Amino acid sequence: MSITTRKATPEDLPAIHNLVRELAIYEKAEHEFVATLEDYTRDFLAGTFDAIVAEKEGQTIGMVFFYMAYSTWKGRMMYLEDFVVYEKYRRSGAGQLLFDAFLAEAKKQGCVLAKWQVLDWNEPAINFYRKNNATIEQEWYNGKLYF
Repeated sequence: MSITTRKATPEDLPAIHNLVRELAIYEKAEHEFVATLEDYTRDFLAGTFDAIVAEKEGQTIGMVFFYMAYSTWKGRMMYLEDFVVYEKYRRSGAGQLLFDAFLAEAKKQGCVLAKWQVLDWNEPAINFYRKNNATIEQEWYNGKLYF
């Protein structure tokens, strides 16, 4: 059976939450994953973020998690917060389908730019993005504050 993608619904949030946990484990930072399913539900219903899921045989096997942002230099921008495919489905084409669906959604929303972060040690992801003609910046540092 083939892999399909579609916009997420509230019913997909438990699977999305589990995929984000998988990503946190992969990044050796599960202890930092503190957002609850209730947080996801509240914020998804408020339109804070959106997602696209990949499915095979009725099972969610991956997702992209994104939201609208704005570049003061370029204009409308879609920010890809998280992108994960369960390990056993990597190299199945699911990641490319999800990334293409994300880019199509950004274009549909009138964005002129899509942006994301990738860890410097995540060579498979860096290679994937380069294969898709992405620019991987190395001169910017990330800043953040927790409240």
